[in-house]
Amino acid sequence: MAKAATKKPSAKAPSKSEVLANIAEATDVAKKDVAKVLEALAAEIKKALGNRGPGVFAIPGVVKITKQKVPARPAKKGVPNPFKPGELMDQAARPAFSKVKVRALKNLKDMVK
Repeated sequence: MAKAATKKPSAKAPSKSEVLANIAEATDVAKKDVAKVLEALAAEIKKALGNRGPGVFAIPGVVKITKQKVPARPAKKGVPNPFKPGELMDQAARPAFSKVKVRALKNLKDMVK
């Protein structure tokens, strides 16, 4: 453990293997088992945000993930151009799509302070 305390914090995000190794070391669980747990977590998120799921998934105390359906937008003609005042433009139609939002919960916000 003395080695972990002497490491300098890097400027970039840790890789997947670094995260797996750190969790495995902190919990005394095999790295393969930690990888299985993270895969299972990803599967649970997919199930919750899928078409048949509730559209909401929370990792307690860390984040809340929600799926929002954005309705289709019809085409419009003669809309004012925001970049060239006084000029009109046409807006193309956009199909409906789903948007994923991730919201930090209080515990995560307190960790960053």
